[in-house]
Amino acid sequence: MQIRFYIDPETHEPHICGHGVTEDEVEQVMAGPGEDKRGGKETRYKTGRTSGGRYLRVVYAPDPEPSSVFVITAYPLTGKALKAHRRYMRGKRK
Repeated sequence: MQIRFYIDPETHEPHICGHGVTEDEVEQVMAGPGEDKRGGKETRYKTGRTSGGRYLRVVYAPDPEPSSVFVITAYPLTGKALKAHRRYMRGKRK
């Protein structure tokens, strides 16, 4: 899968860096199992776990090219959202 990232015009780095997330972590979440749902308008979000054990939510838009996505942002999952994701994954295994 080809992944493009939104570049912050002020820092000239991927926007995900501002949330303490690396490009490798995003690739791990996008390639692994997890919850993939429709967001607003043309966006989707995928929630999953990195190989380091962090839970992330990645907000992205599918690209017109096959097997390609444009990542808008990604951030660590905490609190109620993390609990809900774990509950979702437990139910999915049954």
